Parts: sequence; structure tokens; C-alpha cells
Amino acid sequence: MKFNLKWIAPATLVLAAAATAVVWQGSASQPAVAAETIVPSTTGAALAVSTTTPARQTWPTQLLASGNLAAWQEAIVGAQTGSLRIAELYVDVGQQVKRGQLLARLADDSLKASLDKQNAAVATARANLDQAHANVLRARAVSGSGAISGKSIDDYVIAEATSQAALASAQADLLSTQIQLEQTRIVAVDDGYVSSRSALLGNVVSAGTELFRLVRQSRIEWRAEVDAQRVSQVKVGQVVRIGLPDGSITEGKVRLIAPTLSTSTNRATVYVALPTGSGAAPGMFASGTIEGEATLALTLPQSAVVLRDGRSDVYLLKDDSTVTRRTVVTGRRQGDRIEVLSGLNADARVVASGGAFLAEGVKVERIERLATAGTSGSVR
Repeated sequence: MKFNLKWIAPATLVLAAAATAVVWQGSASQPAVAAETIVPSTTGAALAVSTTTPARQTWPTQLLASGNLAAWQEAIVGAQTGSLRIAELYVDVGQQVKRGQLLARLADDSLKASLDKQNAAVATARANLDQAHANVLRARAVSGSGAISGKSIDDYVIAEATSQAALASAQADLLSTQIQLEQTRIVAVDDGYVSSRSALLGNVVSAGTELFRLVRQSRIEWRAEVDAQRVSQVKVGQVVRIGLPDGSITEGKVRLIAPTLSTSTNRATVYVALPTGSGAAPGMFASGTIEGEATLALTLPQSAVVLRDGRSDVYLLKDDSTVTRRTVVTGRRQGDRIEVLSGLNADARVVASGGAFLAEGVKVERIERLATAGTSGSVR
């Protein structure tokens, strides 16, 4: 039989290349780990997996909460005297002010005129008192000579007392006018910033009218709402981290815990003091975490926990060849790890990732075993 040599040569090359590939794959100096980790074993393994064991770590207790930002305290600045026109305004909304700083001035022309009148009344009352006192002295000087009766002396004494009372009344009226004149200067009652201004130039105000509202000492606080079941975990002085609407994070401390709970929400209000200049403003809504005492936590990588149908599942390696599903209860999260509260033993072998592709009883093969097998030179 005759052979066509032109077909023999290419076939020989193909066989040689295949043999070379097999020899290279089995070389101990060049293990084919990556190639073998995706090859199912002859025992029916469907997926190569790696495992991990839970770790015990010390984590701070974190309580999630949300609530409104509000002024620590507000101060209302109003008119103490009425029927006067606003003559000058010196501040606007958002401006920082100091205690005693002039905010506005009421027209004081009429009060200045009243002050002059009261000064004159005091002078008149003082002159009348001086005259009454002199009459008493003269009457007492001649009382023993019989030139004046005892009744006349008594009248002089009574007139002196009346003049004394009139002087005191005039002085009180003068002081009242001076106070009213001083009240035409509307001043800040504390350090802070102006949060609202209802005063209008030229408006005639009455006593008690609100003109300005201040945020005292520029202090803002977070009023977090905490469930009744967890409010006992909150202590005064605990550190709180709050996420503001602009994406920034600010840190505060628990200042006060409300002694009563809301009857409609069954929640307690926790007052958290924030630092000045944090960027927080009254009216914002924010969420944050209240950090409590550090406790031990049994943790896993978050990739090991599969969220499915409202539950948290992990897959445990069983006899090195199959997995079994276990539902767990999770808690705190920190970085790429999550706390397991119940449902898992500390020595469990947990599939580290890829659990979404697994199911109960599925056969698997650990990547560590495949890597070791790859160095032996055998392809299974």
C-alpha cells in the first residue's frame, strides 16, 4: 500500500504538540493550578470554593438612629417698650452676634422729651422738699415762745413728709423713663447667630413683639430617636458619628437622654451635642451611629453571607465534598466583615465567597486541594 507523505508530516506535528502539552502540564516545576481549579473532578465536584472560619474581634456596639437637627436653645429678642417705630436695623439673618451687641434701635425722640420733663419734675419736688424742711426748722425754733401753735408745727412736719414722698415719686418716674429710653436699644441676649428676623424698618412695634431669634452660642444638636428596647444601651458621653445631607461625617457626644418616651412612636429622644462649625443646620434630617462599649463579635467576610428571601445564609463545607446551607442572624458591620449573632459555631468551615451559586447538598472541591493536586503532576 502506498502512503501519501504530504499528509504524514502535519499529523506528526499535531501529535508531537499534544504530547508536549501533556508533559508540560505535568511538570512539577510549572504546576497548572489555574487550569485545574476550573476543571470538575471525577467525583462530580461542580464548583471550586475556598473556605474560611469565623474570627472573634473586639468591636464597639453600634446603635443606628435617625432624627432632626435643631438648635441647642433659641433666644427670642423682642421689644420691651411699645408704640415706637423701628428706626435702625444693624444685623441680618445668619450673622454672628455677641452678647449685648446692638441689633436694632427704636425711635426715642418722645422718650427723650419725657426724660427732660421728668428731670424737671424731680427738680421741682426737691425744691418743695427743701422749703418744707426749712419751715419745720423755723417752727421748731419758736415753738417754746408761744408764737406758733402746736397744730401749725404738725402741719409743717406733714408738709415736709409729703414733699419727701413727692420727690421719691418724681425720681421713680425719671428712672422709668430712663429704662424705657434704654429699651429702645435692642441688643443680643447671648452669643450666637441670627436664625430669623421679623423686624422691619419703620414698623411701629408693641411691647412683646418678636424682632429677632438667635441660636444660642451657635450650638446645634442632633435629636435622635431610639427604640424603647435599645435606649438602655445609650449612655451620656458616648461618641456619635452622624452623616450630614451633604455627605460629610461629623462627630458628637450624647448630652442628654429624654426621661420619657413618645406615646405615639414608642421611641426616646437622645440629644447629641455637635461641635461648632460642623456644617449642621437646624431643620436637617440625618442618620448616624451611637457607639457603645466594645464587645467580642464573631465575624465573617461579608462575601460569605448570602442574602436570600429576607434571610441571611452561609454555606458550610461538609466532609470536604458537599455544602450545607445554614441560616444565621447578623448584626454589626465594620469594613468588609459582618457580625454573626447566632446560627454558627466558631469552628465552622464556611464558604468564603460565591455562595449565591450554591445550593443545599451541592458537591464542591476546595481550591486548596486543587492547588495541591496541581503540583503532583496528575490531571484528574
